[in-house]
Amino acid sequence: MRTLRDDNILKLPDGRQLGYAEYGDPDGKPVILFHGNPNSRLLYGLIPGCPFRPGLHLIAPDRPGYGLSDFYPPGRGVADYPYDIVALADALGIDKFAVFGPSGGGPSALACAWKIPERLTAVGIFGSVGPFTPQSAEGINPGLRVLFRLAPRAPWIPRLQMGLMSFLIHHFLDLYLKLIYTELTDSDKEIHIRLGLREVLRPDRYEGFRQGGRASAYDITLAGRWPIPLEEISMKVHLWQGEDDKSVGGMGRYIAEKLPDCQATFIPNTGHFWLFEHMGEMLDVLVPRRSQRIE
Repeated sequence: MRTLRDDNILKLPDGRQLGYAEYGDPDGKPVILFHGNPNSRLLYGLIPGCPFRPGLHLIAPDRPGYGLSDFYPPGRGVADYPYDIVALADALGIDKFAVFGPSGGGPSALACAWKIPERLTAVGIFGSVGPFTPQSAEGINPGLRVLFRLAPRAPWIPRLQMGLMSFLIHHFLDLYLKLIYTELTDSDKEIHIRLGLREVLRPDRYEGFRQGGRASAYDITLAGRWPIPLEEISMKVHLWQGEDDKSVGGMGRYIAEKLPDCQATFIPNTGHFWLFEHMGEMLDVLVPRRSQRIE
């Protein structure tokens, strides 16, 4: 994957800065990629095997509080994030674009589908975080399930935990990488080893926590304070999730049931890291090959 530039800075109308990377073909069809939690704009340039076909212009912003992007101003959150994305697209001279959000980036894609459908050509999410309910909690690993449950009532808990994680990443990165490996499902461990994801996660996670754990803690709290009315999203949403994904469990099926127009695909015997080997296939659905270049 050709990296056009991975340290771009856009000054937003309210004075905040938005960091972003660009990959691929600058004349190709634009796709805005939202990273997960706690990733960064660098992730998509690090995936082994270059899973993206030619003819795509991939724009990967740091979500607010990650990497080079300032956090949300007081009183604002992911439901307002689409307006930052409009500012980014306008600055790049892009009228319409597809959006794709895996994991913690899923709510950003859904917020765009809700707030700015007139700017979108397609919407896709993979293993997305969604509302935390008794139904959606099924299948989430016990520790994360407790965290999702407590976060809205005691937001200091995820702030403390993500602050400690940020400290680990910046001072004991190898230990952190070993710890997260032990929590993976068997299928994710196989992909982790096969692709050498340790070397992908090392720079990506370090950059994701550049500003500390505030943004990651916000993402965790979001599930219990869900601000996006899924029933009001009129656009078709393509949803993928591994059936063994312990990070989001039943959230995918919950989202699929609530969206008025959802093409849902649940992949057996796979988890969260299926993304790294099959992301190109998902983008093929969002941007068909016959329309991959700008007319």
